[in-house]
Amino acid sequence: MTDARAPALIPENPAFLSAKVTWVRHWNEHLFSFAVERPASFRFRSGEFVMIGLPGDKKPLMRAYSIASPHYAEELEFLSIKVEDGPLTSKLQRIEPGDELYMGKKPTGTLVLDALLGGKRLFMLSTGTGLAPFLSLMRDPDVYSAYEQVVVAHSVRRVCDLAYQGEMEGRLAEDPLVADEAGAQFHYVPTVTREAFRNAQRLPAMIADGSLFAGIDGAAKLDPETDRVMLCGSTEMIRDFARDLEGLGFVEGSNANPGSFVIERAFVG
Repeated sequence: MTDARAPALIPENPAFLSAKVTWVRHWNEHLFSFAVERPASFRFRSGEFVMIGLPGDKKPLMRAYSIASPHYAEELEFLSIKVEDGPLTSKLQRIEPGDELYMGKKPTGTLVLDALLGGKRLFMLSTGTGLAPFLSLMRDPDVYSAYEQVVVAHSVRRVCDLAYQGEMEGRLAEDPLVADEAGAQFHYVPTVTREAFRNAQRLPAMIADGSLFAGIDGAAKLDPETDRVMLCGSTEMIRDFARDLEGLGFVEGSNANPGSFVIERAFVG
């Protein structure tokens, strides 16, 4: 029997924090989650992102990752794709507990409560790993205080891509801080577009025919007066949804000027 490999440690770099990996979960051959110890000095708002990376040939390889943990968590959790020839993800997908990563010192982002006006229903619409910031928000008690209904809709190609499905289908029953609120207010709407599944439509079609709203209090349509929307996913998805929302009378918000919907522009090319 061979000994486990020694943890991969990174050289000190004054531009970044160092963070030790605590666990890794591989959902399938191209999707994984991992967590790192939270540096004592690190503060963030639920829904923000931060730069994560590893040493490169000349300088660290860094990429923006939404934090999947709520703002009070002791660990910082992330959701990532695996790209075999990706400069960063080809290495990142091979991390193990005990390894170290670089992490930016300043989180930022617009997928936060501060960028939205008050309302009754919050819809968080995502594709693929765009789910990550909503994993943070759905576990934040402040979200349930701000909205009567909290909806996470997640569109993927395959059933095995539905990361965190069990936790969300259980309405966060194991979460000590939001279990009671989520039991009454949280709604999970998964949809799979390339395999047989109970929901097989894309999110725009589910909004158009009203099926997205099944079991959710209120009208079977989006209303800019009372509904608030967050978008995170592919560039095409965000652009199309933003256009459609503006056509319905929604106004994009920011940290400086809250609105009725928000996107994360850092991820839009």
